[in-house]
This record gives sequence, C-alpha cells and structure tokens, in this order.
Amino acid sequence: MLELLMALWPLFALILAGQAMRRAQFPSDTFWPGAERINYFVLFPALLFNSLATAPLDNPALPRLAVAVLLGLGLAWLALLLARRLFGWTAARFGAISQGVLRFNTYLGLAMIGSLFGAEGLGLAALMLALMVPTVNIMSVWALTAERGLSLRTLLLPIIKNPLILACLAGVLINLSGLGLPGGSDRLLGLLAAASLPLGLLCVGAALQPKELRGEVPSLGWNSVLRLLVMPLLAWGVARGLDLPVMETSLLIVFFALPTAPTSYVLTRQLGGDSQLMAGIITLQTLLAAASLPLLLVVLGV
Repeated sequence: MLELLMALWPLFALILAGQAMRRAQFPSDTFWPGAERINYFVLFPALLFNSLATAPLDNPALPRLAVAVLLGLGLAWLALLLARRLFGWTAARFGAISQGVLRFNTYLGLAMIGSLFGAEGLGLAALMLALMVPTVNIMSVWALTAERGLSLRTLLLPIIKNPLILACLAGVLINLSGLGLPGGSDRLLGLLAAASLPLGLLCVGAALQPKELRGEVPSLGWNSVLRLLVMPLLAWGVARGLDLPVMETSLLIVFFALPTAPTSYVLTRQLGGDSQLMAGIITLQTLLAAASLPLLLVVLGV
C-alpha cells in the first residue's frame, strides 16, 4: 500500500496544484484554455503516437484485451440503456450520466500506468486506448443525441476529428510500415510526450468546478459509486472470467477505475447535454479518486 501511495500521490498533487493555480489566477485565467488545447492537439497525441509507433503489435495479449474491453464496456452500456428506460431520463441527462460511467481520465490513467508499470505498461495501455477511445466516444455521442435521431455524420464526426484517435491510427500505421522513427524524430516525440502528462494533470485540476458539487448531490454520489467502484469490479470479473494474466488484469482494472474525462464537459455542452450535472460529476469523481484508486488497486491485487 505504501509503495502504491508513493507512486500515486505526485499525480494527485499536480491536480491539486492546478486547482490552486487557477484559484490564484496564476499565470492567468487565459492561460488554461490555451494549455488544454496545446496538450490535447499536440503533446498528448505525440505521446500516443510515439508509444504506438514502437509498440510490439504482435503482442499475444492484444486479442484478449480487446475482448475484455469490449465485453466490459458492452455490459455497462446495456445496463445504462435499461436504466434509462426504467427512469425515463432525457437525452441531456442520460448523456451526462453515461459519460460519468463510461469515460475515463486518460491523462491520469497513463500517468498512473507509467508510474506503476513503466514503458511496457505504457505501450500496452496505448494499444488499449486505440480501441477504448473511439468506443466510448461513439457511446457518448449516441447517448447525448438519442432523442434527436442519430445520423452517421453526427456519430462519426467527433470520432474522425479526435486528435487522440488520429494519433493512435497514425502510430499503428507507422509501426506496420516498418519505417520506425528515424533522424531523431523519436527524441523529438519523446520530449513532447514528457511534457504532456504533467501539463495534462495541472489542466485537470484547473478545470475542476467545486461550486457544482452543491447541485444534485444524490445523482453525483451514485454516479461516482458506479464509476469508481462498480466499473472496476466489473473489470475484475471480466478479467477473471477470461483468465487474463496479471499485467492485463491490472491495466483493465486501472482504466475502469479512473474518474471520468474532463473533456466530457466540452462534448456535453456542444451536444446540448446537462453540462451543470456533468461538471459536478467530473469534479466529485476526480476528488474521490484520490482515495478510491489506491484502495481498490490494493483490494483487487493490482
């Protein structure tokens, strides 16, 4: 437990530092939107591209992990659809609730995996992201537009324009081509990648909106329980059922135990969802994850 805490506390310290800097208006309120954009469109895609361009795509773990990811997300999605029918949620509300359950904070996830499992874990995690990011994006758009009729353009446009998905595809293509990363380009990408996770965690902290925690307290609470407790237990059950090895089980549990993605707020606003509820969900889950993640990882044997 102590070793796990030593690996994780610097990550949450960066998140809290981001919130403190935002409250102190340092460097300024105009800094954070630009920092988020450069990280989302340049630095973080560089990390994913670099990891996938050099990852062993013949890893025998990939088919097992793909089945585990799709099975876990599929079961959660079916449960959400049944809950929507039972409780009669509008698309605006269902979109926020679904993203609170299905999406995950990629910055925190890769920072955790890098601290716990090193380069081997990061390579495998990048391959998982190549599958998980498009899947949860499709589910999220579907949930937010359920009452307006779903067109192929509405569903696929956010996926096609997503820089993380494009970076994953480009990295895989370079890997398959056998070209590698010549002429020092691997060093360049490594430098960009090294900046992405610290800046991303600071931006996560700066984006937290504690004032939204005064809203729908019961909804925020049970949504956080589903994401931070039920989802990792589901991942553990899927991993046990498929008899996954330790490393793959650990990665699956970590991704299913992460708090929801801050970018959920942007998508919710763009598609007319309940952005106030979404902001509260993001904030509460991120704060609770500081306690839930180390406890869960110890209890489940990660």
